[in-house]
Amino acid sequence: MKLNREFVTHSTENEHITVATGKSSFTGMLRSNQTAGFIIEQLKHETTEEEIAAALFAEYDAPEDVIKRDVHAVIEKLRSIGAIDE
Repeated sequence: MKLNREFVTHSTENEHITVATGKSSFTGMLRSNQTAGFIIEQLKHETTEEEIAAALFAEYDAPEDVIKRDVHAVIEKLRSIGAIDE
């Protein structure tokens, strides 16, 4: 899976923004925290949910089950707006 190229991202110190371009059926933007932003940035190249969870686990000190749940939740949200190419 990969982030749909009709979505662009921007990161600031405190938040991550994902914006749909005019070609997407979703016509809004997502404001995310740094953790969700990390997940979204991982999707800029072909990857799997498991690979994203492993990268997040290596980056943050959090329980593995919490990381897996968070990765799944962010990916499902992105799927719901058409931001993921499978």
